[in-house]
Amino acid sequence: MKTLISLFALIALSPAYATTPEEIAREVLSKMPVIDGHNDTPHQIAEIFARDFSKFDLKRLPPEILAKTHTDIPTARAGFLGGQYWSVYVDAALPKHEAVTRTIQQIDVVRQMIARYPEAFAYASTAAEVESAMKGGKIASLIGMEGGHSIGDSLEILRQTHALGARYMTITHSLTTDWADSATDAPKHDGLSPFGFEVIAEMNRLGMIVDLSHVSEATMYDVLDKTTAPVLFTHSNTRAVTPHPRNVPDTVLKRLPANGGVVMVTFVPGFTSAERRAWEYERSAIAGRAKTEFGGNPDGEKAAVAAWIAANPQPKATLSQVADHIDHVRKVAGIDHVGIGGDFGGVDELPVGLENVSTYPALFAELVSRGYSKTDLAKIAQGNVLRVMRGTEAAAARLR
Repeated sequence: MKTLISLFALIALSPAYATTPEEIAREVLSKMPVIDGHNDTPHQIAEIFARDFSKFDLKRLPPEILAKTHTDIPTARAGFLGGQYWSVYVDAALPKHEAVTRTIQQIDVVRQMIARYPEAFAYASTAAEVESAMKGGKIASLIGMEGGHSIGDSLEILRQTHALGARYMTITHSLTTDWADSATDAPKHDGLSPFGFEVIAEMNRLGMIVDLSHVSEATMYDVLDKTTAPVLFTHSNTRAVTPHPRNVPDTVLKRLPANGGVVMVTFVPGFTSAERRAWEYERSAIAGRAKTEFGGNPDGEKAAVAAWIAANPQPKATLSQVADHIDHVRKVAGIDHVGIGGDFGGVDELPVGLENVSTYPALFAELVSRGYSKTDLAKIAQGNVLRVMRGTEAAAARLR
């Protein structure tokens, strides 16, 4: 905690050389670089290169690959990335045994990536290790499992993935599991099942952060009722600004001060832009009608949807709209409950102005233009998520 206080003081007392929003943002991020909650580059490494590190070089990815990962070492440096939870994602529809196997393979991808680029990355599993890595000029690299299906309904596997380095687990992904309801699937448990409550208790004991992105509203309530540690939403936005079930409702935002948790605002266009969300909803309706009308004629279905898209161009999400979500979290929960979870590498498209990891300074400059102080920026960049990490570690120490 003393380290954070001294850094905040350094920022507050630093000479006023920076005058423009862009200069102020870079000044702050040079001292307190971004810790991002969610990046799917390991998944892209598995999908594009079959986990073969001889086929690419993160020191400089070609443009067509960078367009998928949104991340390589030069862009990370340009964006003042100081710490990253690398997502360990596997398909939620996989059989349990296969999901577990692939999760461990993905953990190995992250471990290999860190080992192959020691000049850029340093493995970290605690807040102190994150701060030490950043002090040494490295990108602190943490592991987060995306989806409770990754543990195959087994507390033993949960414990072993933690032993392998996983420091958060997203409770569900797109599908409801045997023990927790997803935001984007039919509910089965009205939140958590009895075993789901056991999972949360064991995560608290281990010191693994509970990630509530992707989960249903009822699951959010159950976790907040049960957990003894702060939570993260590692890549979510606010439902009041964009009415998507993946986003966080105000009723939950209002509970974050008591819990100490953080919403790490994401850049996913459909979660960011209300216009984009409405467009996606209508496109799905058009596709459903086309399937009924042209049943057995895939070319007819495709042509009907393409004609609708041609007449109704897809709206673009923007950097300003991402800042709107940050504004809303600050308004409802407070500045101590905002972070950044871009979901780089996990989407086909990003908001205008946030095309890859080099663009964090542009978002922070927008916040400066909206009246955010240097201390506010420092909290959003890393101070708040480091507090969650310390709170989780302290809760685990008490439980042990």
